[in-house]
Amino acid sequence: MELTWIIKKFEALSVSELYAIMRLRNEVFVVEQDCVYQDADNKDQLSWHLCGWYNDKLAAYTRIIPPGASYTEASIGRVVSSPEYRKQGIGRLLMIESIKHCSSLFPNAEIRIGAQLYLKNFYQSLGFSQCSDEYLEDGIPHIEMILNE
Repeated sequence: MELTWIIKKFEALSVSELYAIMRLRNEVFVVEQDCVYQDADNKDQLSWHLCGWYNDKLAAYTRIIPPGASYTEASIGRVVSSPEYRKQGIGRLLMIESIKHCSSLFPNAEIRIGAQLYLKNFYQSLGFSQCSDEYLEDGIPHIEMILNE
């Protein structure tokens, strides 16, 4: 499965692209994970948005957040793949692309993420290590992790 990767600042997103992003985030984080939370957190406007498109469908997405917006470090957040395209390695490709772009955009910044606890091993396989105690965010166990360069 070949994805087309596109990264854009918030103001460069088309209305259709923004709708696809919000729809996928809603589908997975609110409906699938049964989690009511404030998705529109005013960080989207500060972020870069990495989209993995399969034909005309959004298959994978992250937002790359500059240092100082979420953490002192740069961050990768709202990591999501479409249920329609799971079990094909898209999550790994998405994170590899996200790390590459984050490092390019913010070359001197470390990368910190807030990871759902059940994904700890996945993120460790990409070079992240746990750097916080477990905490609840929107009722879901999370940990902070930092990328080991």
